[in-house]
Amino acid sequence: MNTNASRQLAPVAVAAEPAQFLTFLLGDEVFAIDILSIKEIIEFRNLTTVPLMPECVRGVLNLRGAVVPVLDLQARFGRSASQVGKRTCIVIVELSTAHGRQVVGVLVDAVNEVLEIADDAIASAPAFGARIRSDFIRGIGKVDEKFVILLDVDQVFSIDELAALVDASADATV
Repeated sequence: MNTNASRQLAPVAVAAEPAQFLTFLLGDEVFAIDILSIKEIIEFRNLTTVPLMPECVRGVLNLRGAVVPVLDLQARFGRSASQVGKRTCIVIVELSTAHGRQVVGVLVDAVNEVLEIADDAIASAPAFGARIRSDFIRGIGKVDEKFVILLDVDQVFSIDELAALVDASADATV
């Protein structure tokens, strides 16, 4: 009798791979976006302003022949517009929308690093006390003894919501 054949193997728990996040600064706060949404990071360059856009849309840039809108996250979070400094850059993010893929530039004060954060080191978004809308927050990542606010790119860069802001801006000027 083969005892090995009659033994049942216990299921093996497989640890999920830690997710990677690009961290960046807005003022003195550290935020992060899942690296899978990031296409590239470019130096800040002059933007072409577009009339009747909401304050959070700083303008557009030409990225290898494509017109890419650039959002100011500070303004998107309801704060005063970002001041451009030496470390200011534009993070190019690719979104999946109902209309297909959309590329958006995000103005940030400085890019820090790519961090790996395990699922068990991510707490859910706080229901109160955050200085930005809670639906913009995917979670709070704990790295060493610091916290990083993980952004939900689908909410922060919602094309439908931004289109509604554009419509509201146009209505206000009429």
